[in-house]
Amino acid sequence: MWWDRFLDPLRGRAITIPPLDGGLRPNTALEAAPVVAAVPHPAALAVAGGRLLVATGNEVREIGPGGEVQMSEVVFGFGRPVSALAGLGDGGFAASLEDGTIAFCGGRHDGLTLAGIGPDRLACPTALAEVPDGSGHLLVTQGAPGKAPADWVADLMEHGASGSLWRLDPASGEAQCLAGGLAWPAGVLPLADGGAIVAESWRHRLVRVAAGRAPAPVLEKLPAYPGRLVSLASGGALMALFAPRNRLVELVLQEHGYRRAMMAEVPRPLWIAPALDPPASFLEPLQCGGVRTMGVFKPWAPSRSCGLVVELDATFRPLRSWHSRADGRRHGIVDVAVHGSRAVAASRGGDAVVVLEAEERP
Repeated sequence: MWWDRFLDPLRGRAITIPPLDGGLRPNTALEAAPVVAAVPHPAALAVAGGRLLVATGNEVREIGPGGEVQMSEVVFGFGRPVSALAGLGDGGFAASLEDGTIAFCGGRHDGLTLAGIGPDRLACPTALAEVPDGSGHLLVTQGAPGKAPADWVADLMEHGASGSLWRLDPASGEAQCLAGGLAWPAGVLPLADGGAIVAESWRHRLVRVAAGRAPAPVLEKLPAYPGRLVSLASGGALMALFAPRNRLVELVLQEHGYRRAMMAEVPRPLWIAPALDPPASFLEPLQCGGVRTMGVFKPWAPSRSCGLVVELDATFRPLRSWHSRADGRRHGIVDVAVHGSRAVAASRGGDAVVVLEAEERP
């Protein structure tokens, strides 16, 4: 109720996170999924001209067909790390870089480079998608002005809500803002009616955006932070969730003095905050939070990272999911794509692109 915000400082506030149940019931499907390519820290996926592309560091590589594990070949190299990719209908692709640049490779805009978009040259592109109306326009999500895509954890800790969604005309460079005040929009899915579904990470939800209307929630109270989306032939979609919500992190987000001191005094990799990689240092938080028996790390242990992909139906309700739990390695699912008859996911923490075949779905 409305009076809760006045009473919470006196009575305390319970920290609750939605359970993993129904279509989100935990499993080990991501751990069991076959590897299609071993790629160091993949950042994005795209399908362009029938080719499966993956971004890693400053490069975009093509993953070859056939066999379980394939070597990837460099298609294009850039001067900055690649943050997002989008396949284009003309066979080319668009790549956004960490400095805000959007570059076009192949197709009718081959060689075009845009140094940011909009009147303020917002420079934090987190996701790209081509509008399906034949115009060649792109939808671009901007995480936060003044930050780079790699600064996502800082924006979360600062309670950021300054993201936006833009429609970009590559030919003219003109961009129209479709929505603002978004809490780190990390994924976008264009709709046939001209609108779009946006993954609003810090509010743990998907919202529908249409010109002239306020964003309307279509899926709320997710147990993890939603990211990239891709449509399926069935009319539904696949959604990558790049990190789990955690009660300790939720508590730190409420304790403003502690949070500010942590950000000022502790190195960022050691913050009590979500992560994309499985634990690798004894200095990381939650070392005592894991449940171990006979030296075995339990899958239900509290974790700052996990792997999670969810299939949604046409109304954006969860149908099924693929997990890499606390004791797994394929954490930090940053992107999903559909290449031919197979769905693939990029695990940044697991250094791999894995294929999710229909018969492997739980």
